[in-house]
Amino acid sequence: MKHSPRLTQLIDALRALPGIGPKSAQRMAFHLLQDGRSAAHVLSQALDAALASVQRCQRCRMLTEEELCSICSSQQREPALLCAVESPADVVAIEQSGSYRGRYFVLMGHLSPLDGVGPEQLGVRELEAILDEGGVRELILATNPTVEGEATAHFLADLAVRRGLIASRIAHGVPIGGEIEYVDGGTLARALVGRQTV
Repeated sequence: MKHSPRLTQLIDALRALPGIGPKSAQRMAFHLLQDGRSAAHVLSQALDAALASVQRCQRCRMLTEEELCSICSSQQREPALLCAVESPADVVAIEQSGSYRGRYFVLMGHLSPLDGVGPEQLGVRELEAILDEGGVRELILATNPTVEGEATAHFLADLAVRRGLIASRIAHGVPIGGEIEYVDGGTLARALVGRQTV
């Protein structure tokens, strides 16, 4: 069945969201137009307001409504530690762990020459400016354990080492509470290579 042009446009817009396929997008569109019109108006207003006021932090590139995000403007953070991550969601995940008190640099992606994503798109000039200020002692590389994430980590590690800084990589391996027999081979291999003395 062919949908009306506006409904097709809405479904296509919803499909642009990560993890949303054609059926899910159609189901969401039908819900918003059938039973959720008041929620759809709230969603529309929230999206308009966010698009108008949320921008990148001028220092770390995190999403914020201010010139500097709350982490960059905090005096309670450890300025000698800088953690490079691929996305704002990674910052949220690390913050929720409660185990890190340094600052961040959000790359907004990873190196992917085939997709036209190089150092310029990742804000490497801004990162180099922060590293050149002299306050950072260690660059923690918290990119994803994918081929692109690893390539990005190696590229950034080189930037740090050339400046005499420590470059460290977050550990990857068997999750807490996980059972070894259910862990995939790549993760298990990385866990064995990255083993530590106890």
